[in-house]
Amino acid sequence: MKFISFLLASLASMAMAAQDSKECEVCVKVMEDIRATMSKEDMKSKPKIEAAMGEYCANKDDKLTAREKKICYYIDPIKRDVAQPFSLGMPSLKVCQRITKSNPEICTVKFPVKTDNMEKKDLSKLRVKQLKQILADRGVDYKGLLEKDEFIKKVQETEHLAGADEF
Repeated sequence: MKFISFLLASLASMAMAAQDSKECEVCVKVMEDIRATMSKEDMKSKPKIEAAMGEYCANKDDKLTAREKKICYYIDPIKRDVAQPFSLGMPSLKVCQRITKSNPEICTVKFPVKTDNMEKKDLSKLRVKQLKQILADRGVDYKGLLEKDEFIKKVQETEHLAGADEF
């Protein structure tokens, strides 16, 4: 009986992990990038973690995308709150979920949906919300569109604008 409950619990955790792959995706990437710049010893020191965050976010080479810069903007005033769980070795997703309590917008930042070379059938699998986001990222006005087919047609018509996106 214990084995079955253990098996069910592990299946549930695997399902949650698959669902969480998109949760806080930009924040998780930023945290992983910051971790990659630090040594094991530095990851235990809160002041060094705060300094590493500052260095990462002050990257003047324009290597950061607009979404990563947005995360930096959100975490700058709460560096100390981020450094605490970071110093304990908490996984990046958990750090992001914890700091979302301070600023709920942190986990709303998502990477854009890639649409290059998508066929109509692939676009039809997307939700209208995702299609709206694609159009918004391209700077296309979608007011007046009601049906999903209309959104798909508009995305296909504006495919030439995809080069301006951050893909």
